[in-house]
Amino acid sequence: MEPEEIAELRTMYVFTSPRGQTWGLTFAGFEARLRERNPDTFIRIDDEGDGPVRGSSMIFGITFDDETLEGFASLEPEGVSILDCNAHMAARAALWLRNNVAPADVPVMFNTDWGIEEGMEPTLIPDATRPRIVAALVQHIEETGGLD
Repeated sequence: MEPEEIAELRTMYVFTSPRGQTWGLTFAGFEARLRERNPDTFIRIDDEGDGPVRGSSMIFGITFDDETLEGFASLEPEGVSILDCNAHMAARAALWLRNNVAPADVPVMFNTDWGIEEGMEPTLIPDATRPRIVAALVQHIEETGGLD
């Protein structure tokens, strides 16, 4: 497959802080950031979740490239996932998280559903332009080995 085709493949992208660091993520803070983007966005916090903390599951909608995607956030482990997402939208999500959610001194890491299945560790989102981030996401997908 050509890189342009790989960039259009859809999977779940998982964004996290590096091991041993934190974004200080809270549902209230994340909801505020989402509402700054779109005051009418869909947000649901499950108070009866199966997680270790009451209210440990947040489901939300977020729009990139005129397409609304579903995502979820968790506090333990700390992270944000975007479902059914391609590399272009994932790059936009990564930049938004870096600029609006993560503290300036804490980088954004990523993995994909495919990378997790292969036992790959999260990868640093490069401090670069969106096209270079897309290229890093495509490289990750190639490294998962699922394109053979």
